[in-house]
Amino acid sequence: MPDIQPLVFIVDDDVSVRESLELLILQEGWQPETFGTADDFLKRPPPVVPSCLILDVSLPGISGLDLQGRIAKERLEMPIIFITGHGDIPMSVRAMKAGAVEFLTKPFTNEALVTAVKQSLERSRTALSEQEVLRELRGNYSSLSPRERDVMALVVAGLLNKQVGAELGITEITVKAHRGRVMQKMNAASLADLVKIATKLGLRLPTA
Repeated sequence: MPDIQPLVFIVDDDVSVRESLELLILQEGWQPETFGTADDFLKRPPPVVPSCLILDVSLPGISGLDLQGRIAKERLEMPIIFITGHGDIPMSVRAMKAGAVEFLTKPFTNEALVTAVKQSLERSRTALSEQEVLRELRGNYSSLSPRERDVMALVVAGLLNKQVGAELGITEITVKAHRGRVMQKMNAASLADLVKIATKLGLRLPTA
């Protein structure tokens, strides 16, 4: 996504902090969006471009740490950088364990924040790319017939065509035909590829 301008969200109840960070983000060539509360931020639909969140720990209403808990599992493509004026070790440990990229205590240098944003946006690009691959795989899998899904499950579990046929009550020739269509629809060049695809899809497979 080289031509898409990344978004950097800033959530801080201090307007002077928001304005200074907004200027810094603009100077780096990124697109800032600022919010005074977590509630305001949550009303904004998730973006479909590389993004990250610069988040103050202490906010009115929903705190920064609570906001992290709400979005961390749903928005893996949006890394979080915490900023705070009065952080402590337990607070920073909690934030980092929950997946924060950085925990910066005010006053911090522009260089430290810019470095953290660069790392976050790179992580976001990777996550979005992986999500796109997964969407494509799910689409391919949905195109399989029920029988083709049965064959795929048994094949990746390690059964030979003859064994698959015995398991499903069909001939080995029919298994080969289904298997060929599965490989084509799933864009798998080999059995190893098909196993990797099944793993990415999180399919629950029978034991050989």
